[in-house]
Amino acid sequence: MSEPATIQHSLPPVPPEAAGERLDRYLAAVLTEQLSVAESGASLSRSRLKSLILDGQVRLDGATITDPSRKIKPGELYVVGEPSAVAADPQAQDIPLTVVYEDDQLIVVDKPAGLVVHPAPGNPDRTLVNALLHHCGDSLSGIGGVKRPGIVHRIDKDTSGLVVAAKTDRAHHALAALFAEHDIERSYDALVWDHPNPLQGTIEGAIGRDPKDRKRMAMVARGGKPAITHYATQKMIFDARGQPVCALVRCTLETGRTHQIRVHMTAKGNALIGDPVYGRARNLQRFQLSDPARAALLGFKRQALHAATLGFRHPVSGKSLRFESPLPADFATLLKLLSTQRSTPR
Repeated sequence: MSEPATIQHSLPPVPPEAAGERLDRYLAAVLTEQLSVAESGASLSRSRLKSLILDGQVRLDGATITDPSRKIKPGELYVVGEPSAVAADPQAQDIPLTVVYEDDQLIVVDKPAGLVVHPAPGNPDRTLVNALLHHCGDSLSGIGGVKRPGIVHRIDKDTSGLVVAAKTDRAHHALAALFAEHDIERSYDALVWDHPNPLQGTIEGAIGRDPKDRKRMAMVARGGKPAITHYATQKMIFDARGQPVCALVRCTLETGRTHQIRVHMTAKGNALIGDPVYGRARNLQRFQLSDPARAALLGFKRQALHAATLGFRHPVSGKSLRFESPLPADFATLLKLLSTQRSTPR
């Protein structure tokens, strides 16, 4: 299935009487009238327009505009992109899965890096949901009356590791309650730059949209959701001169916010190796590393994060379940190459 098309709405020049009006309010009013005249039966609310603006779907003379409160000026010509909706019913697709556990109520899989969990604009298919539909088949009794897996938590596309999905409504509601109550054991292995100081501890800080970049999350003083991450350094890696390079850290979530570990560790000064969003380019020349280790660091293009453990009470039987996943090949290879440097300082 190809990526859904984006409908382009070209607006007439801003009239003089609209000068100074908020961009989101103006676009909503004009597009509502435009779509009504076209008899399409569609409409775009102000909140939807605000989201489109924040998502970079509004252009002015070819430049992307991302400020919903921008004051418009006479004569400006705006173009609004509206991504087509993702199909409500994902299709079953034969995608290989590593199944860790399965019964008639739920399934636990070890997700590889690069696999999106749920269909969304930009990733309409070839997701974990599509794979589960094919794998589970008629064993899905349905969520909300539809044969589909119940996704109660997600991990990022480029994060690998354990994910649980419900196969029945009963399991879905029970698992969702466990996650809402934070009555779930979730630990991640992260390879971070430098070494956390102290080597173990707890990071507390509300997480919300980064006010400077709406596509990122950040620790915020207002408007965020409480987030708590416990961390413990498992291994420290130094270069040939004894200079700290990175550390393998076990992060245990007490809450589950979007990008929580990536945001918390970055705020602490220990961004994840390979993180394309929260990391920054490092000058590897300052480290005395072997050529293979240096090449592995430069070539690692995803955040070094793996959902290593997942534990919870079975939603029907009440039995305690706990699963562990070894590091995937790319992560393990990187760690092995780095470990040939030094594991203790001089």
